[in-house]
Parts: sequence; C-alpha cells; structure tokens
Amino acid sequence: MKIPLTLNMTKIILDEQPDELLSKVLRRNGCPSVKNGCMEGGCGSCTVLVNNIPAAACKIPVGLVKDMDIVTLELFEKSELYSVIMEGFNKAGIKLCGYCNSGKIFSAYQILRSPKIPTREEIKEQMKHLSSCCTDLETLVNGVIYAMQIQARKLKRVTKITGIRE
Repeated sequence: MKIPLTLNMTKIILDEQPDELLSKVLRRNGCPSVKNGCMEGGCGSCTVLVNNIPAAACKIPVGLVKDMDIVTLELFEKSELYSVIMEGFNKAGIKLCGYCNSGKIFSAYQILRSPKIPTREEIKEQMKHLSSCCTDLETLVNGVIYAMQIQARKLKRVTKITGIRE
C-alpha cells in the first residue's frame, strides 16, 4: 500500500503493509533513533512526534499515519528546543544512554510546549512510565524543571529585545 506522509520535513511515499508497525518502518527508512524496546508503548524508546504529539511508534500501524507529519530525533536534535532540553538535562546530571532518549526528550518537549506551568507532581506523572535505564525519575523531573527555567529565561530575553512575547 502506498502511504504518503512527511518524515522529518520531507514528503515521502512509503510502500508498506498498512499493519506494519511504524517503529519498524522508520528504522528501515533511516531513523535509528526509533528503537523497538518493550513493544508495549511504555518504555519510550520508540517515541516520535506524530503531528507534533509524542507517540509510541511501536503501537501505531503505519497505515494510520497516512498524510501525517512524523518527526524523529534525527531532525529534532537540530532544533533550539532540543538544545534547551539537553541543557536542562545536563544541569541535572542526566547522561542519556541512547536507548530511551526519544521518550525522555519528547516527553520533556510536550511539557515545555504546554501553556500551563506544571507542578513537580504533574511532571512526575507524565514521566513515570519511561524507562529508567539511565536516570531515576527525580533526576529526570529536575532536568525538565531546569529546561523550563532555561526556556523562560530565553523567552524573557527575546521579549526584552523585541518587545514581542512569543
């Protein structure tokens, strides 16, 4: 079946069985950041952005993403928000192992994009399902909070310079 979609800002047409898992298709199509971990959507190792929302690619048949935008870490690593998240993680002492990076990073992304400032408990609730192979939950929550503070400082500087709030 021909499945048109946008992968990392490039329009492509996949020729796949519609029930094939998105995680497997993405790996075959040059996205090694998408791992096949628990295969239950819980560990975060297969997380991608589907229409800008974090999703477990191991649970999504590729036929369901027809005409959608998919972003993997291969593209997201080039963004300003990725730099903010990694700066926050580094400040918290988080050394990502490479296995579950996308789950942690895209979960942080979702929190940073929210117009509501979450409490520590709300952040913990959003992150608790992720694999803890390279950091514990408390440290991960600290990393997200540091990233929120860094993002707020950067937005404040932009507002001060331009007079326009993003």
